[in-house]
Amino acid sequence: MNAEAMGRRLIHSVIEPSLPVMNDSTTDSQDTRPLRFGPRNAILAVLGVGCLAGGYALLSGGSITAAPLLLVLGYVVLLPLAILL
Repeated sequence: MNAEAMGRRLIHSVIEPSLPVMNDSTTDSQDTRPLRFGPRNAILAVLGVGCLAGGYALLSGGSITAAPLLLVLGYVVLLPLAILL
């Protein structure tokens, strides 16, 4: 085993001790699932970012009712739904 491989093994064992150390010959054939990020997720993410932008814009203008509602809607409802669905 060369020094580079030993260093990589040491770094992996320190950073992520709960994960098994992978050899150089190991392939990622186990994780071939496609991502489940579709159009619905993208729409929810765009709506969430839009709510955040609108909330911060209203907040900078002095709004004390609409701005927090938009920020909560974006952070607590839309962005988590975009990730989970």
